[in-house]
Amino acid sequence: MLEIGHFIGGKHVAGTSGRTADVFNPATGEVQAKVALASVSEIRAAVENAKEAQPKWAATNPQRRARVFMKFVDLLNQNMDELAVMLSKEHGKTVEDSKGDIVRGLEVCEFVIGIPHLSKGEFTEGAGPQIDMYSIRQPVGIGAGITPFNFPGMIPMWMFAPAIACGNAFILKPSERDPSLPIRLAELMIEAGLPAGILNVINGDKAAVDAILTDPDIGAVSFVGSTPIARYVYGTAAANGKRAQCFGGAKNHMIIMPDADLDQAVNALMGAGYGSAGERCMAVSVAVPVGEETANRLVEKLVPKIESLRIGPYTDDKADMGPVVTKEAHARINGLIDKGVAEGAKLVVDGRGFKLQGYENGYFVGGTLFDNVTPDMDIYKQEIFGPVLSVVRAPNYEEALSLPMKHEYGNGVAIFTRDGDAARDFASRVNIGMIGINVPIPVPLAYHSFGGWKASSFGDLNQHGTDSIKFWTKTKTITARWPSGIKDGAEFVMPVMK
Repeated sequence: MLEIGHFIGGKHVAGTSGRTADVFNPATGEVQAKVALASVSEIRAAVENAKEAQPKWAATNPQRRARVFMKFVDLLNQNMDELAVMLSKEHGKTVEDSKGDIVRGLEVCEFVIGIPHLSKGEFTEGAGPQIDMYSIRQPVGIGAGITPFNFPGMIPMWMFAPAIACGNAFILKPSERDPSLPIRLAELMIEAGLPAGILNVINGDKAAVDAILTDPDIGAVSFVGSTPIARYVYGTAAANGKRAQCFGGAKNHMIIMPDADLDQAVNALMGAGYGSAGERCMAVSVAVPVGEETANRLVEKLVPKIESLRIGPYTDDKADMGPVVTKEAHARINGLIDKGVAEGAKLVVDGRGFKLQGYENGYFVGGTLFDNVTPDMDIYKQEIFGPVLSVVRAPNYEEALSLPMKHEYGNGVAIFTRDGDAARDFASRVNIGMIGINVPIPVPLAYHSFGGWKASSFGDLNQHGTDSIKFWTKTKTITARWPSGIKDGAEFVMPVMK
């Protein structure tokens, strides 16, 4: 049985806590590895390594830090096939989907190659009489990232790339469900020239999370996961004097206007709703057709496409989607489908009971479609995080707009229309952080920032883009005046410009 430990100080370290968790193959339900769960002392060992290595790294000029990421990007491309299979084997998503996961992380690494420019401060000559004023950005010291199972490549890189480029050391606590890829990424960072101790990977559960949140030497924490845990991480980090950015759940709507290209909208819903078995925080889980005719035509076109979804293990290169990640996730998704039926939603396509020959013990859920869903139903209110799409019919545009605006989550939303006025009005008024216009999954590119509103996000600064540079650095402002022209004697009044 494969045993997965930690990566501390540039080398693999076996777990010492005596506690482990099973790592499953979601396609078969079989245990394929044991992952160590860190103790407080193991977290502390990683922090000590980071603390020792960070000052020298911070003193390394930004251009040389950028060169590490140049090499790292090259290594990611060289090893893409190996990395994608490693990810798929533990997560269950298709290999092509895994490559997309890694590439979206790689793009943030490309972005931070610009750190010599991104980290520049500001300068004002003659801010006052013989006074110059300037600001500089300095690293927070040691940062930490707590990442979810659904993007074990992308989200760790979204966090550690800008943090490390800014001169910080980093402690990564990935999901214990798919821990192999994050450790492999750390190995490649060392191969790219990163000094040992700057990126440490610690596997663990809540005990490890709490140790990170209370460690006095960790200055900033980034988190992605469910909203209840995001609230907990944000509150605990703040109570312990750390800055935090925490991203939680989502319920992403897609409004389909009567004038929309319906074939385009249907294809968008298929990819955005069922890709990665719906295990994406930016998955579209609510379709909102405007008008009965639009709704009827939409459902009519969706049904045969959902029924013909090809579902299989990651080894099937023709599969559209794979299994969900765990037995518990499988049970939860099926339970919510049951709840939707009990609440009166119309189950148009039923994915419960799906079995794949030869993989009967795998965690597969078939594509599922509900119609006539209403906002009071649990399947509308909760993030299902599975291949379940709900159709909520809206009689008009204003009613459609009100649905995402009233929902507690505010991660992403999309509108499909040919009407520029409607699209512009929608983008201006809707209270959601990321908006797609004829784009179903509006995840911004690396040089813009990613983040939702309302209960989907806690903290003032988002991931990647220039927000990430601000989050992983502190601003220091210097006001300088040299002896020439300084008056003799003390001044007791508040200094002002004269």
